[in-house]
This record gives sequence, C-alpha cells and structure tokens, in this order.
Amino acid sequence: MLRFFRPKSIFVSIYGGILLVTLTVSLCTYAVLNYINDERAQAYTERMSTALFHITAIAIARQDPESRALWVQDAEQLVGAPMRLVNALDFTPTRRERLRLEQGYAVARQGVDQRSQITIRVPLPGKSIYLVSEMDGFGERQARAAANFYLEDLANYPGQESVRLRTLAPFMGFPMVLKPAMDVPLDREQRLRLSQDEVVVTFQELSSSGRSSITVIAPSQSEPGKLLVIGPFDLFERLPMEWLVLAAILALLLITLGSYGVIHALEVKLLAVEATVKKLREGDLTARVTVTGADEIARLADTLNQMAGHTKRLLDSQRELTQAVSHELRTPLARLRFGMEMMAESPDPDDRLQQLDQLDEDIAQLNQLIDEILTYATLEQGTPRLDFEPVDMVALMVRIQRETEALRKPAQLITEAEPGLVADAVPRYIHRVIQNLVGNALRYADKTVKASVHKEGQWAVLTVEDDGPGIPEESRDRVFQPFTRLDDSRTRSTGGYGLGLSIVSRIVYWFGGTIRVDRSETLGGARFIMRWPMHQPRL
Repeated sequence: MLRFFRPKSIFVSIYGGILLVTLTVSLCTYAVLNYINDERAQAYTERMSTALFHITAIAIARQDPESRALWVQDAEQLVGAPMRLVNALDFTPTRRERLRLEQGYAVARQGVDQRSQITIRVPLPGKSIYLVSEMDGFGERQARAAANFYLEDLANYPGQESVRLRTLAPFMGFPMVLKPAMDVPLDREQRLRLSQDEVVVTFQELSSSGRSSITVIAPSQSEPGKLLVIGPFDLFERLPMEWLVLAAILALLLITLGSYGVIHALEVKLLAVEATVKKLREGDLTARVTVTGADEIARLADTLNQMAGHTKRLLDSQRELTQAVSHELRTPLARLRFGMEMMAESPDPDDRLQQLDQLDEDIAQLNQLIDEILTYATLEQGTPRLDFEPVDMVALMVRIQRETEALRKPAQLITEAEPGLVADAVPRYIHRVIQNLVGNALRYADKTVKASVHKEGQWAVLTVEDDGPGIPEESRDRVFQPFTRLDDSRTRSTGGYGLGLSIVSRIVYWFGGTIRVDRSETLGGARFIMRWPMHQPRL
C-alpha cells in the first residue's frame, strides 16, 4: 500500500490537487462566512437601532426646544447610552444610508474593530436635527427602555392605539400588539411585577428560528387590563466558525476515502501497464496487460496489447520472410552458378547460347521474386500510404480480361461487373488483387475461371472461382501465409513463390475488408470472395 504514497505517484498528485482545492475553498468559505456575519450584524444592529431610537426621536421631537436637553438626559439614563442632538451629519452617507435617513430609519456604523462602539444616527421627524448615540450592543435594558417609550407614545393616541401600532410597525421589524392580560401566559411573579407597573422581559432559550429570543411585556397606561407585548425578537448570534472547521474536516475525510478508492483502482491498472511495458522492453513480446473496465486506462491497455501483438506479428513475419527468402533465393542462384560453370566449360557456341537463355530465365525469376518480396514488405509495414480514389470496376474487369487473353492460357476467363459500379480503392493495388486471384485460378483451372464484382449495401464484393481441384478445408487459412505451397511440385512447375495470396491478404487488410476461400457451387473448384468498403476516408 505504501507504494501508492510515493512522492510522484498518481494518488499523491491527484490527492494533492484535491487537498489544495479543499483548502482554497475553505479559505474562501471562511471569508464569505465572515462577510455574511458582518452583513447580518449590520442589518440586526440597524433594525434594533431603528426600533429603539426612532420612537426616541419621535418623543424628543414632541418636546419644547427648552426641555429637550433635560428629556435627552433622562432618556440617556433609561437607555444606558449617551445621546446628543446635532444639526448636521458629521460624515458623508452612502446612497443606501441617505435613503434610510430620508425614510426615518436609523443608520449604524461600527468602529474600526469589532470591539469598538456602534455609532447610531436617526433623524427627528419633521426636523433638520439628528439624534446620535454610541452603544456597545442591545440587551434587556434597552428592551425595557423601548417598551417605556412606546407606552408613552401610545398614551398620546387614546382609543387609537391599534392604529398607532400599525403606523409604527415598519420601524419595528418584529411584532408589537396590545393584548388582554389574561391572554398572555405569565407566572404569578411576572403578573405581580406588571401590577406594580414594571416592565417584564421573558427569555426564550430556543425560538422557532432556532435562536434565543426575548419578549418585552409592559402594562398599558391608556387601556387598563391590557398589556403591550413586544416581540419575540431573536438575539443576534454569529454563525459559528466551528461549523466551517467541522464541515472542512468531514469533507476532507470523505474526499480522501472517495479519491483513494477511485485513484487506487487507476493506480493498480497503471502499475499493470508499467509492468507489461517493462516486459516488452526486455524482449518478451508475449506479455499482455490484463485490465478490466472501459475507462481511459483500460483503453490504453487495449491499445498497448494491440501494439504488442502487431509488433510481434511484424517481427515474426520478418523472421519468416527472411528465412523463406533465403530458401527461395538458393535455387535460382544455384542454377545461375551451375549454368555459368557449364557455359565456361562448353566449347560449343550454340550450347553457350542455350546456357545464356537459361541464365536469362533464372535472372527473370529472381527479378520476379524480388518484386514480390518488395511488394509484400511494403504492405507488411506499419501503415503504408494508401491514396484511395474512385475506381471504375467495369473498366478494370475489361482490362483484366484483355491482359489475361494476351497470355493465351489454356483455361478461359469469364468476367462480369455490375453496370456503373464505382468503388474507392488504390488502382494499382486492386488491379494487383484481381490479377493475382485470376492468375492463381488459371494455374489450377481445367477449363473455366470466372471473376465477377458487384455491390452489396455499402460493400463491394469481388468473387474469383474456378473449376479446378479446389482447396482442402483444413488448408484454406494457410493459403494466405507467405511462401505457402499446398502442392509444392505443381506450384514450381506452374510458377509462383507463394507470395501472391499473401500480398492479396495484406491489401485486403489495409482496404479495411475481408477475404475468404471456400468451394464454388457452380464450377466446383476454389472460390475466393473479397469484400471492402465502397467509400474510404481520404488523406
């Protein structure tokens, strides 16, 4: 297992990238969480500030200019925070702050750090004066002060308290209603305090929103037997950073387990590919990768197996070709040497001329063999250049007929082609295929050879059959191997080196087609059937 944690292993590389992304996301989340907390704190502060200081500003605006200062001093004692009146703002408000002030809402600004006091500014209704206060926060004392201010305000609207509460509702941000005392659930001590005109503050550990909340209850001065219930309103709580840490740890753990499970499987496959490549490098061309699945590594392994198989086939073919060529060259070379010795020893000029003719025939055979070998080697290479173009198959069959008749073979060739048939091919190679198949059939035919070409769907089909002895079923696959002779003496007597059908097989392979041999149903001899796509990709 430790090998998967090597510094350069794929697991370390991928997991390192995942870890880096996780840390980056965690830092971004931390920054976003801080920003959200600051925005929530700002919104909460301004909402609570408006609920407290808007009603305070209304009360100050009702006072005579001479008594305002004394009223503000009393309000300071009640609220527990310094207050002052200013004729102009001492800062340039933003567009949002300016809109809030114009609508009568409070504007709160935090100091340079979280521990500094909050400065609150709220306009007096109908006055070009602003109430300014500095506070550390909102608590029970401020809630009691707000209740007193609202009770004092409602006293100015006898019989219209409910209407007044609806008017003040936009500046509250939380419920505020007058209820009969009997409809408010209170204990005996709380009712006793209310009967003494005290303000009661109840604390609820967990509200419906999931946070702590408080409710302020005060006896109505204008409507005896009714209570002013303010709230409940939630206390501000910052989103805990522990959530972020816990989420990051859990996410990292899940990513670790998940990535290890996925990457471990990939690493095992890569190690299998690596082991196979080492064996191939050491010369073991039978080595293959055993990888299951359909992912990229499985496809890479399959490609590697195909490459190894192709390489082995090429090397085996090269070795067989070298051995076969050396064997095939011995006979004509031996005849050349023997003929030259006979010519050197013969004093008869006519006999020398006869020996020269035989030497010329041997040289022609050597040229033919070399041409066959070069053609086969060209087709056996990795990927020969094939310039496909449309070939008129009717004209090609006419040409084959004409060339065969010029040889004056004892057997008759009959050619047929579907009218107007045009198929993509390399002209010289498709000509070579038909020529080789027809020539091979003419060697073994008694009287008749038939060659035909037609279309089947998107395939062109070439059929060459004869009335000869045919090919045994157990030998039909061997005829396409290089230098294969099923009847060695007969092949030598009729010419050929066993490369013709091998060349045909390679041409068919590079055409993307197939070729097979069976028995002709009409003529009784061998029948070769070649199929290749009529439309080929262009280079």
